[in-house]
Order: sequence, then structure tokens, then C-alpha cells
Amino acid sequence: MSSVLSAVVRPRLSRPSWLSPKVFRTEVLAGLVVALALIPEAISFSILAGVDPRVGLFASFTMAVTIAICGGRPAMISAATGAIALVVAPLAREHGLDYLIAAVILGGAIQILLAALGVAKLMRFIPRSVMVGFVNALAILIFAAQIPHLLGVPWLVYPLVAVALAIMVGLPRLTRAVPAPLVAIVVLTVVTVVAGVAVPTVGDEGALPDSLPTLGLPQIPWTMDTLTLVAPYAVGIALVGLMESLMTAKLVDDITDTPSNKTRESWGQGVANIVTGFFGGMGGCAMIGQTMINVKASGARTRLSTFLAGVFLLVLVVALGDVAAVIPMAALVAVMIIVAVSTFDWHSVTPATLKRMPYGETIVMLATVGTTLATHNLAIGVVAGVLAAMVIFARRVAHLVEVTSVLDPDGTTRIYSVHGELFFASSNDLVGQFDYANDPDTVVIDMTHAHVWDASSVAALDAITTKYAARGKAVEIIELNQPSARIHDSLAGQLGVGH
Repeated sequence: MSSVLSAVVRPRLSRPSWLSPKVFRTEVLAGLVVALALIPEAISFSILAGVDPRVGLFASFTMAVTIAICGGRPAMISAATGAIALVVAPLAREHGLDYLIAAVILGGAIQILLAALGVAKLMRFIPRSVMVGFVNALAILIFAAQIPHLLGVPWLVYPLVAVALAIMVGLPRLTRAVPAPLVAIVVLTVVTVVAGVAVPTVGDEGALPDSLPTLGLPQIPWTMDTLTLVAPYAVGIALVGLMESLMTAKLVDDITDTPSNKTRESWGQGVANIVTGFFGGMGGCAMIGQTMINVKASGARTRLSTFLAGVFLLVLVVALGDVAAVIPMAALVAVMIIVAVSTFDWHSVTPATLKRMPYGETIVMLATVGTTLATHNLAIGVVAGVLAAMVIFARRVAHLVEVTSVLDPDGTTRIYSVHGELFFASSNDLVGQFDYANDPDTVVIDMTHAHVWDASSVAALDAITTKYAARGKAVEIIELNQPSARIHDSLAGQLGVGH
């Protein structure tokens, strides 16, 4: 009896989903595909940052393994990225690798601080049109990044890319037991090696490391001058990394129809960057393209795929560097083309959708895409999209303020009724909607259907009462709701109106 009761009372520990043989196989194969795709990307971003390829490869390993444990979005891939490379490139070029590493460590600490301050909650202010623009710009950038690998190359590259595309499109219709991108990579590698075909390979992108990363501190003077030098770059790493990571996490949430802990993801990114810095890496954030390979192309859903992507990457470049080096770039280019095509929101640009969509939404989407393509920075594109959305929203709401009036039966009082949201964009027009010269000596402004949001609105109301007072007429403002009354009572007559 006691054993039965203890079984009922004792909570049953949930079994990790990846222990299922089917899920485990999917996660392992997905991790392998992502690791293969990470190698040329990490090398390219290292070159962009002006550092040795090992710095980017080691960063991708430590970021993936750490975020798999600390992150808040399962199956999302974090590694060395182009956005972070662009931020740190001037520092590495002018002051060297050690200062770059110091900036990465400080950037990670700032990310942890921002997480504690609740920066993840700002994601609620990202409009859907910005998300659509983010996704579309991402797809275009992924596709554009493959074009250099298709120019000035042997003609055999093109049929190899075509074969890989055919495999990835056709194989899922037959079976999903093995990720189609992995099959395409293996098939093209075997064909090019057996046939002795001379085409660009992963090894051509840069030298692969032959040793493990080591723990250490950057060799820099620990002074205030050093802090002043690296702090701006650290802030850039923190803000750009968090923005791309949180946007990617939200995208994966939508794709998998599962929630994630954005606050945990924020401080997890900080921890991952600190760990990466101590192991001599260049820092990073969520990798959108590789995340799409993991989640959409390979079907991964757990932390295991992220962890194994980092482990497999290290094994491939250190222990199996000779094997990884012969993988044809044509295979990886084809994988990224499929990712780009599947990532783009084609529905958003169909004539029927554009016709139904409010023009403001379309402008915000295009602003996000255009700014991203112009700067090659998704974070800047998102900021531009959010600013465009704010301006359009402010203009739209500003036109919704309406003022109506009636004269009481005895003709001694004019009652104005204000409808709408009063803030800086709408309150400026409010002053001109009153008949100061012809109104009777008593004026009532009924605010039952209005809300006062800021000092500009209080200043407008002060201007109205001042204009009436100059003509010897009394104004009474009535029916302010509690928040509006609070801000009005604290600021009315204190803003210098008329001086």
C-alpha cells in the first residue's frame, strides 16, 4: 500500500524527447548537416573579420555547445556570424585579436545585463510586417551569398548544383528517414572524389585547424583606456547579437508552433559569448541560415541537434579535416539555395496579398528589406522597419482624433467632446478645432472618449485654455479618466504655454 501511495505522490520525471530512437536519429543527422554547412560559413566570416579561420571555427564550436545548454530556444543554431564579424572587423584590423576577444567577453557580459533588465520583452513591439520583411531579406541575403561561389568556377559546378537541388527536392517525396541535404552532400562528395573532378571544395576556403581550442585570457593591458577602446565594440556585439538571436528565436517559434524563453535566450547568448572569448573565439549569435537547415530542412526540434552541430564541427575540422576539406562547395551552395527559397515568404508578395494589405504594412515590409539589403545587416533593417511602423502608426492614429460641439439650450455654454488618443502627433491639430472668438463665455471640454498620453497633449490643452482666457472666457475640462487626470494634474500650467 505504501509503495502505491509513494508512486502516486512522487512526481514522474519526464523523459527527454530525444531519447526516442526516431527523434534521436533525426537530431544526430540534423547536427551533422549543420556542422558541414557551418565550416565554410565560419571560415568566410573569419576572413571578413580579418582573423585566422580557426578563430571563427572555434567560436562556432563553443557558441553551439554552450547555447545548447544555456539557451532558451531549442534547435536554434548559434555560431560565428557575419553581423558580428562586421562589428569587430575594425577592432581586429587596428588593434589585433586580443582586443577583439576582450570585446567579445565584455559584449557577453552586457548581454547578460540586458537580459536581467528585461530586453527580451521588447520583442512584443516587433510588428508582423517587420517580421515578414526580416524573413524575406534573410532569404535574399542567403541566396546572394551563394552567387560568388557560382561565378568564375569550372562548368562542372553547375550540373553538380543541379543534381544536389534535384536530390533535395525529390528525396523528401520518397522518404524523410534521412535528411535530404545530408544525402546531397554525401553523393556529391563521393562523385567528385571518385571521378577526380576538380571543383572548389571546403578546403579551398581556408586552412582547417589541427588542434583543440585552449582556455586563456586576452593579452591586453587591463586599464581604463582599454575599456574605453573596446566598450563601443562590445555594445555593438551585444545589441546586434541579441536582436538577431531574438528575431531568429521568434521565427523558429512560428515555424515549430512552440514557445521559447526569450529572457533565457538573451542571457544564454551572453554566457556563450563569454565562453567563446575565453577560448579565443570571435563571438557570434544565432545563425539564421543554419537554423533553417536544422529546423526546416532536417526537422530537428531539440537541444541535441544544436549540441551535436558544435561537436561534429570540431571533430570534422580537427580529427577529420582531410575528409571535410574535399566536400565540394557546390553541395553546400545547393543546400543554402533550398534554404533561401523555403525561407522567403512568397505569399507576402503575391498580387492578391499586396492588393488586400494596407499600404502602410507593405511600406514597412519594404523598408525592412531595403535597409537590410543596403547595409547587409539584419539588425539595422529591423530597426528601420520598426521606426517606419512607428511613424505610420502615429500618422494613422493622429487622424483619428475628432472634436464635436453643441451649444446648450440657453446659449451660455459651448460643450466640446473630444474623441481619440491625444499624443504628440495628434494633439498639435487639437488647438485649431475650437472657435475662440465666437464661443460663449463658458466652455466645457468633455474628455470622456479621449485619452491623454504625453506632455504634448497637456500643452495643447493649456494652449486652448490660455486662448480662451485671453478673451475673458472660462474653460472647464471634465471626465478625464484616471491616468489622463494624473498626467494632466501634474503638468497643467507647468509647461510654459504662451511664454
